[in-house]
Amino acid sequence: MLPAFETDRLSLRPRTMADFDACLAMDRDPDVVKYIPGPWDDAAKHEAFLRERIQADFGNGLGYWSIFSRERDERFLGWVLLIPYDGVGPEVEIGWRLNRSAWGQGYGTEAAQPFVSYAFERIGLHRIVADIDGCNIASHRIAEKIGMKHVGDMTYRGTLMKSYRLERFER
Repeated sequence: MLPAFETDRLSLRPRTMADFDACLAMDRDPDVVKYIPGPWDDAAKHEAFLRERIQADFGNGLGYWSIFSRERDERFLGWVLLIPYDGVGPEVEIGWRLNRSAWGQGYGTEAAQPFVSYAFERIGLHRIVADIDGCNIASHRIAEKIGMKHVGDMTYRGTLMKSYRLERFER
């Protein structure tokens, strides 16, 4: 069972099938998924992908958490993840996705921050990683604000990505 977290403004709880419709609606906003490769244009593949990700067992302490406003607990803001890189590993990646209505308010950083401590102190990871589309400036800022360092660039499915890392001893 994955733990839940609270911050000043957010409630982060393990993502379940009850969050399916909210996640699907968020992914259907082309601006939200602009920098993320996925099956967004094929409804059946998109739904199957989302269902698989929600129901998958990613290993001890790993998974997705849905982000809700503490002020209005039914307000789905997005999700944060800590899963094996690209779903398979061996590295563990941290990631986030927010509804457009939640952009520019610091929610991404606030939601991701507890997972840095959780990854190192409770799960015992030695490193977390994130590869972010080179044009996704908002996500670059979140990675940097939670302490990640840009360690180089790479190409993934033809897209330039900026690679970020955070080592346990760097905190």
